[in-house]
Amino acid sequence: MADGRHLYTCPLCEAMCGLEIEVANGRVASIRGNRDDEWSHGHLCPKGATLGAVHHDPDRIRAPMIKVDGQWREVGWNEAFRRCTEILAPVIEKHGIGAVTAYVGNPLAHSFSLARYSGVLLGMSGMPITYSPGTVDQWPKNLSSHLMYGGWWTFGVPDIQRTDLFVVMGANPAASQGSLLAAPDVMGIIDGIRKRGKVIVVDPVRTATAARADEWLPITPGTDAAFLMAVVHTLFDEGLVALGHVEPYLDGLDRMREVAAEWSPDRVEPATGIPAERIRDLARELAGTPRAVLYGRIGLCNQEFGSLASWLVDVVNILTAHFDTPGGLMFARPAAWSITVQPQPGLEDGLAQFGRFQTRVRGAKEVLGQVPVSCMVEEIATPGDGQLKALITVAGNPVLSTPAGHKLDEVLPMLDAMISVDLWLNETTRHADVILPGLSPLEQAHHDDLILNFAVNSIANYSPPVFAPEDPDRPEEWEILIRLTGLCTGVPAEDVDVAAIDDGFFDYMAFTQGLDGAEVRRRYDGCDLTGGPERVLDLTLRTGPFGDRYGENPGGLTLEKLKQHPNGINFGPMVPQLPDILGTADRKVRLAPQYLLDDLPRLAARLERAPDALVLVSRRHLRSNNSWLHNVAPLMKGRDRCTLVMHREDAANRGITDGATVTVTSSAGSLEVPVELTDAIKPGVVSMPHGWGHGKAGTRMSVANGSPGVNTNVLSPPDFLDEPSGNGALNGIPVTVTAAGA
Repeated sequence: MADGRHLYTCPLCEAMCGLEIEVANGRVASIRGNRDDEWSHGHLCPKGATLGAVHHDPDRIRAPMIKVDGQWREVGWNEAFRRCTEILAPVIEKHGIGAVTAYVGNPLAHSFSLARYSGVLLGMSGMPITYSPGTVDQWPKNLSSHLMYGGWWTFGVPDIQRTDLFVVMGANPAASQGSLLAAPDVMGIIDGIRKRGKVIVVDPVRTATAARADEWLPITPGTDAAFLMAVVHTLFDEGLVALGHVEPYLDGLDRMREVAAEWSPDRVEPATGIPAERIRDLARELAGTPRAVLYGRIGLCNQEFGSLASWLVDVVNILTAHFDTPGGLMFARPAAWSITVQPQPGLEDGLAQFGRFQTRVRGAKEVLGQVPVSCMVEEIATPGDGQLKALITVAGNPVLSTPAGHKLDEVLPMLDAMISVDLWLNETTRHADVILPGLSPLEQAHHDDLILNFAVNSIANYSPPVFAPEDPDRPEEWEILIRLTGLCTGVPAEDVDVAAIDDGFFDYMAFTQGLDGAEVRRRYDGCDLTGGPERVLDLTLRTGPFGDRYGENPGGLTLEKLKQHPNGINFGPMVPQLPDILGTADRKVRLAPQYLLDDLPRLAARLERAPDALVLVSRRHLRSNNSWLHNVAPLMKGRDRCTLVMHREDAANRGITDGATVTVTSSAGSLEVPVELTDAIKPGVVSMPHGWGHGKAGTRMSVANGSPGVNTNVLSPPDFLDEPSGNGALNGIPVTVTAAGA
């Protein structure tokens, strides 16, 4: 690409900031926020400003690598694909495709190729069980949305641009920039809410978001569902329930009133640590504020009652008339739809048809096509029929990002074949036999896919690549996934008919929109869109709510039209969409799904449980993005971020001083880490960041290895789960903390 100014959308998080990238002498000279961007208006966080460092990182893998006698060797693409065939085909021939699995990481949600083509690998390869970070992240939200609305990605999005009361639970947008909530400059919007109304944060840690709020309510980790049940109880008990226009589309109101009767604020106060009268007052505030919204995120999802907490966030918004209405919990209207959000075959209508298969060793049930990612360790390590013998990882680092990841690190060498599609030789890919490098973010086009389903505005913003690939003959990421898919079905990777599979995938996507794929494909004859993610994007734009539907709506959106708007197109804020967004057979919201009600006795037992002396919760940092960006030098400046945060009183009771090294122990493991003392955390709670634990032999991460930190997932018991969804409970883990060497 030529030197000069390039417009690009940051692909690192839900903020989707528009960038101005200045290139000089073939290198990124500067990155700043694009003030003319129709979405972000110049906002930029520290991560987006470092995309040049990511692109130019000398550690980034630029050519395929194969392992020969334990040593890495760079090879050409044809040789790399032949090697994939040589190691994987014998496994499938001897053990069947059931001995092969895949792990896909969350960078897929932000990747132009991978986001649109991971479904090819996962859906067409024949692998019966695959794994993802979904079951350590948002699976309770997928579950509750599926049961309530009949859509497993039908997530309510807080309309923070128009609300006057914002209640935040288990989320820290000051660090995340928004999670399952895409909005430009979230903290600036929160400051605006405070000027006209109020912001309340319910969290065991006084996060940077809580520090900017009007009120911080420190809650005992893992008790959010009980707290929310008490809010629901108050709404019914004091006659505060209001449904608004949702009422005709609601089923289960009487059942919800019945089950909430037992959950008084006085009953839950001892367990939650929130005074009963404050719970009642919060219910009154929510009910009495015309434009208010309750938002819950990862701290609610990855705990032992994640499904109940995720469900009850929506219940509270519904019962206070803050649902599907401006300023409340609304549903996005993405300009381009995502293949990810399509209903899973056999799971239409939001029914609780789970456990269609179980894992071989633990017997963990399938939920929405996934099982707990922690099961992968035992499925590799335990001999017998169905033992995993081969693994494909795509843009993922499960050694650092999954419960007991250190155990996975130990068993990966047992595999007969491992193939990784990745940019770095990291803690996971060091075990691979073949690494197939993807493109740097700046070497490929960008238009968000899945993230648009959480956006507070309906936007479209296409970015052309900033740089051409260093190897002009290399395959793109979507072609790599198609070749691996074909290999799984018995075709040598080097012989896969990429175009044929791509056309079949396109035809299926067209079919979901009531179109004949072959007929639609003929419309592209003679133009540049003959395949790949740009053709998919054109389809999803044209068949989206603002699209031209291939001429049916003249003047509607197409990819060609979008490219004429380099600053993007903003079609405006969310609009009420009931009942159109409902996938349930009766077109109603199921307020009280029996599958979730069946988990309430387990929550009731939690109220009677003796409190733990200390519990561990996770935390994020603005300059981190899980384990991705620790090899970016500008983001690693400053003091050590991998510390245990502990309340001063808890430390004093244990003879621990600020900055000392402490030993943290759970039922799963033990580690040593520096301690950081503060008053900005609830007594009885300690906190560590995730995504650390670098410095392992065989990695090529020179910056990250210089500040390795420790892997908090060593402390995560693999069987500590939210039972309805199978999501790992990474918050609320009982631990002990002692001075190192004590």
